[in-house]
Amino acid sequence: MAGINDAPLIQNLAVPAVCLLIAFLSYFSQYLFYYSTLEPGPPSRTESVVFNTLLLCLWYTYFKAVTVDPGRYDFSDRVIEAEGSWCKKCNAPKAARAHHCRHCDRCIPKMDHHCPWTRNCVSMTTFPHFLRFLVYANVSLWTLGTLLWRRFYALWEARHLPAYLGPTLEALIGLALTSLICFFTSLALGIMLISTVKSWMFNCTMIEGWEVDRHEAILDRGGRDWWDVAGPDGETFRFEKVEFPYDIGIISNMAQAMGTSNVLLWFFPLASNPIVSKDNKGAGWTWEENGFNRTEGMWPPPDPEKLRRAARSWPVAQRDFGAELRDAHLGPEERKRAFKERQEQDVRRRKTLLAELEEVDDFDMIHNDGEDPDDLYDQSSNESVEWVNSDGERLRDYGVDEDAENDAGTGVPSDDEVPLGELLRRRRVLQRDNLS
Repeated sequence: MAGINDAPLIQNLAVPAVCLLIAFLSYFSQYLFYYSTLEPGPPSRTESVVFNTLLLCLWYTYFKAVTVDPGRYDFSDRVIEAEGSWCKKCNAPKAARAHHCRHCDRCIPKMDHHCPWTRNCVSMTTFPHFLRFLVYANVSLWTLGTLLWRRFYALWEARHLPAYLGPTLEALIGLALTSLICFFTSLALGIMLISTVKSWMFNCTMIEGWEVDRHEAILDRGGRDWWDVAGPDGETFRFEKVEFPYDIGIISNMAQAMGTSNVLLWFFPLASNPIVSKDNKGAGWTWEENGFNRTEGMWPPPDPEKLRRAARSWPVAQRDFGAELRDAHLGPEERKRAFKERQEQDVRRRKTLLAELEEVDDFDMIHNDGEDPDDLYDQSSNESVEWVNSDGERLRDYGVDEDAENDAGTGVPSDDEVPLGELLRRRRVLQRDNLS
């Protein structure tokens, strides 16, 4: 998937190319069966009805996978306090399991990945249609493969007959071309279906699977369950093993993803999809957890390397929006107290480098294999350093806008992540509410 979403040609031609591929395998193959000299002749009425019914389901589910909105968060009320992360691009809170898609240019609920072949995000609202499309595409290809196999078997049975008694050259070329395209398409879509069903059963999106791999790689390199990491403020942040919390059982996982516990509707082409709740609390906002961690809301786990790199930034040069907001309307005495508090904070921040050095020494003692921890990260560009998996994929390759992600990787919101204008707006709202 790496780089596919960024190719302009694929972005513009992906959907027409998929439609052309479906049309070729669907209708050219039937033309070949009906009007060529291939044995055993045209398909039966039952075969034709079954195949074309599958094609109707395939066309409709692909249409839904392309056109259904991947979901959006509606902040109809003024946001005073935001629980969870803050999206820098949307300038709004970011719910759990949501990511900012750089192609859709907004936060997507339960974002799985941005699919280049549908030009749409596979998300909470589109996943059922995407899964149904893959199912009907694979079943249609298997049906076509069966029809093609019968023609090849007939050729094998007549291999001892003179060539002029067999099918024409044009029919053989059409059969070979259709079979090759059907085989490679079946292989690609079969792999995609297996990975999608795995995500469905384990309730783990492709992005979350990437996060699981990163977390396990860090744990393997660490050699123990947790260690302390110095954060940007000089305080020690404890890194620990975190279990993936959204796997709540196979049946519950599948029902949650399809938006219904009615198994009969899971693969019904006309079935609906989950809808993002409007009350800021229901579907798309909060997710049931399995309770394996010491507390809820620990996913995604922090990235120690991001914490270290954030700590290397000179703290004094960072603008403290929270302090500016608090000091905006203080009296003289209050300003003095605030100044002393900032002095004390600066003293603590000066300990950041020492704390980081101590933490790095401990980290190096853990990694006694002589390898560089930076090898886990892609440093080929000037962008924020990002971990890459064994396939060389980053979050960017799934469509995630990395600039909108939490830089420190802790998943813990802070006023520093919220723009000063937003903090001032919240203050005015609170003052107005108090007066009323």
